[in-house]
Amino acid sequence: MTNSHSAPACRALVVEGGAMRGIFAAGVLDAFMQGNHYDFDLALGVSAGATNLTGYLARRPGRNRRVITELARQRDFFNPARFMRGGHLTDVNWLWHQGLEQHPLDVQRIWDSMPLYAVGTHIDSGEAAYWQINDSNLHAAMVASCALPYLYRDSVEIDGEWFVDGGVADSIPVRKAYELGARDITVVLSRPRGYRKLQYPHGMMEQVQQRMLQHLGEEAHLLSAMMLRADDYNDSLEFIDHPPADCRVRVIAPPAQFAVSRLTMNIDRLHQGYRMGLAAGTEYLLSYDDYFGANLQQTPPPSLFARLQR
Repeated sequence: MTNSHSAPACRALVVEGGAMRGIFAAGVLDAFMQGNHYDFDLALGVSAGATNLTGYLARRPGRNRRVITELARQRDFFNPARFMRGGHLTDVNWLWHQGLEQHPLDVQRIWDSMPLYAVGTHIDSGEAAYWQINDSNLHAAMVASCALPYLYRDSVEIDGEWFVDGGVADSIPVRKAYELGARDITVVLSRPRGYRKLQYPHGMMEQVQQRMLQHLGEEAHLLSAMMLRADDYNDSLEFIDHPPADCRVRVIAPPAQFAVSRLTMNIDRLHQGYRMGLAAGTEYLLSYDDYFGANLQQTPPPSLFARLQR
């Protein structure tokens, strides 16, 4: 069964990736689930943002937190020794399928919720690909969206073409959401407001290019996209800060003291990052224009606040 939603969207939820930094979005989306907040017409995610959205749309509170804090800290996923021997540093294929085995998803609830898009990067062109997720592409698209070049040694085949991590070409697909018709966009970032991605220093860029050429072979367009990633990322942030006149962008971002990086394995930092996301998601619901409007006629679920007191 494929997702039958096709009408132009008005409201979109966009979730950035960032590997272990996705723990913040896990908290935000758990707050949304506890508040029964699904007031969107479509959702777009990149890398960990895409996999986080599957747990959200399947209505599995706590699932994303467990996948990140338990499975993603195992050696089967993150293994520097394996990487030094020529294997994956981060085995995203193992993580996705192990997550399904230990914490199953009700995919029918995903299809019944709203259209879900995941982002990948085309190996040959270096351009972003946006897949509307359905039964036939769910597993490959989720792995591809997370397959960061060099750290995950394989590319992923979808419909006879090859892809890697969507963050290479479009880390925050807010402009794609606008293109799809969204005019009220909520963005969950994985870095604090004010962050801007820096270009590699000139000497370091040459070293990165040399290593990537050894790994990627002749995929020059992909390499070019990786070198231009900072510009594209910052362009998305510029759109967020200064959206078109007919568009409203609401931002949920970690606080300045958020201490989780892409490969943070410290459990205390991860739990703290999750609590920050839970608090930010709750604060968003309390300030959201329509949350206590005519459609709900209710006060916030007590669990939203009880969790924050722990």
